[in-house]
Formats: sequence, C-alpha cells, structure tokens
Amino acid sequence: MNKIAFFDAKDYDMASFKNANKDERFEIKFYETKLSIDTVNLANGYDCVCIFVNDNVDKEVIDALSAAGVKLIALRCAGYNNVDIEHAFGKIHVVRVPAYSPYAVAEHAMALLLTSIRRIHKAYIRTRDHNFSLSGLTGFDLHGKTVGVVGTGKIGRIFAGICKGFGMNVLAYDKFPAKDSDLTYVTLDEIWERSDVISFHCPLTDETKHMVNKESIAKMKKGVVLVNTSRGALIDSEALLEGIKDRQIGAACLDVYEEESDVFFHDFSGHIINDDILARLISMPNVIVTSHQAFLTNEALSNIADTTLSNIAQFEKEGRCDNELCYKCEKFGGCPQEHKGKCF
Repeated sequence: MNKIAFFDAKDYDMASFKNANKDERFEIKFYETKLSIDTVNLANGYDCVCIFVNDNVDKEVIDALSAAGVKLIALRCAGYNNVDIEHAFGKIHVVRVPAYSPYAVAEHAMALLLTSIRRIHKAYIRTRDHNFSLSGLTGFDLHGKTVGVVGTGKIGRIFAGICKGFGMNVLAYDKFPAKDSDLTYVTLDEIWERSDVISFHCPLTDETKHMVNKESIAKMKKGVVLVNTSRGALIDSEALLEGIKDRQIGAACLDVYEEESDVFFHDFSGHIINDDILARLISMPNVIVTSHQAFLTNEALSNIADTTLSNIAQFEKEGRCDNELCYKCEKFGGCPQEHKGKCF
C-alpha cells in the first residue's frame, strides 16, 4: 500500500504531503490532472489513489481502478459526493478526512459574510485608486440579527459559536441534531422564514441537493444573505440568480458552486468563462465568490496530509480504517461493525 497516485495536485498539496512523508514511507506520484475515466490509466501499478473534491469517481472509474489492482481510494477531504460509494462496496475501499480544520471553514464563512455586509471588497478597490468616498458602502450590524445555520457538525457548531460572539440570534437545522448542544433547533421552513443570514454547513446528498430553490427562496426574508462554504449543489444556481435579480436575496457569499469542477482551482484570467450563470453571478455587486478556498490554511493542509497518510497506513497495517466510508453507514444510519473490522 505504499504506492500512491495523487490526482488534482496543486503546489500547496505537494508541499504539505512531502512534509508529512519526510520519512519517504510512501512513494507518491503527483498528477496535476483530475481523476476521470479518461485519466484512470495513470493509476495502473499503484496501490492507492488520493483524490479531492472535483475528481470524478463514478462506476466506470471504480471498475477500472479495481481491475487495475488499486485497493484503496483515499479522499483528502470530508465530502464524498463525487464518489459512488455504493458501487465501490465489495470492490475497493474508500477512506476520507472527516475533519481537518473546522475553524478554517467556519472562519472563512464569517470572513465572507463580513466582507459582503460591510462592503470591504468595494472599499479595498476604491482606496487602491485613491478614492476615499464612503458613498454606497453602508452596511448593517450583525448584532441582534438572526442567523440560520443549516448543518450542525463541527463546522456548523463552530460557525454558530462565532455568530453568538457577534451577538446574533442563532437558529439551527439538522436532520440529526447535535447532542448536548445549546443550539435552538427549528424546522427548515422556520430557518427560511426567520433568518436574516443563512449559512450552509451540510453534506450534499439526494435529500439536500437544491435545498435552496425557487420555492424555498420565496419563503425567505426579503434581503436575506446566503453563505455557502459547503457544497455548491445545495443551491440551485439559476434560482439563486433569479432571486438576486428579484431583490429577494440581498447578497450571496459563495465559496462553492455547483458546476465548479471545470472552473475552480484554475487561472482563467484573460479567458472567457463559458458558464453564463457563474459569469452573471460574479458580475453582481452583491455576490462574492471565492474558489473553494475555505479549507486553505496551513493548519488544515497539515492536518489533511497527516490524516490521509495515517488512513492509508492504518489500512495497510490492519486491513481497516477508522475513517472508512461505507454506503451501509450512509444508507442505514450506522455500520454494525462500528468500523472495528473491514466493511467488506
């Protein structure tokens, strides 16, 4: 299990993984290309593939990896909607990094929110041109406002704590409420109807895909601010664009986008973006887009590298991993083995 094909590699990935692999226990081949059916042959001769959020690991890719003798898919992220884990069952094991730095993502969500409502980005551009006018820069206080937090895992709970520090009223929604928390849980409709700000911190599933759509936007407060640092497809982009144009949505802070895979992490300056919806969203004065940057801190990168290599090492040594993904856990609400043995 010491030969790893590493896909969608960036400079910061290579630096953090080389540092975590100082003892050169693992032989890592870094590929800049994403994993897909067109590139899967690059994994021939490797024990493990290491992937990120925009690699496409569908049925065809899984079958090709399995046929090539790859025994493990190691996600260097928490989300896994890009992997068909049900099809992988019985063929190839899948592990992930469930938490790397929840503070990084939660803090980025708040940074986006503050930048948007206090017009920091606009002020920065103005003063660079020696324009010190305050016209059009009026924002609003967060203190006393109501924030709806959708998803209360580690990141959601940390973001809720940050919001409380600003004196905000916090409402929460989660299909599985956090035990022993001091959060006020309400229905999703109440989140839509009562929140001045809504921030998303939940995984992408069939149930959560396009949870923000034409119907849910209509239920929201006029002028609501949406913050998404989770998964792009939680929000129907066309409905979001219409909601902004209708002045129903006051602002959108997006670190993710549902069609980001062909755009994010690449430099398209000087090029025309073919995605008309993304281009129109970016052109809106009340929309801020960062390119899946929320995780990008030194601490998070170090944790991702350490945990990913630890996952691979544990699987190599014990034939199992505490952070293994199994579709039975997802589909049936828990694995009877409690990850004490192989999932298959």
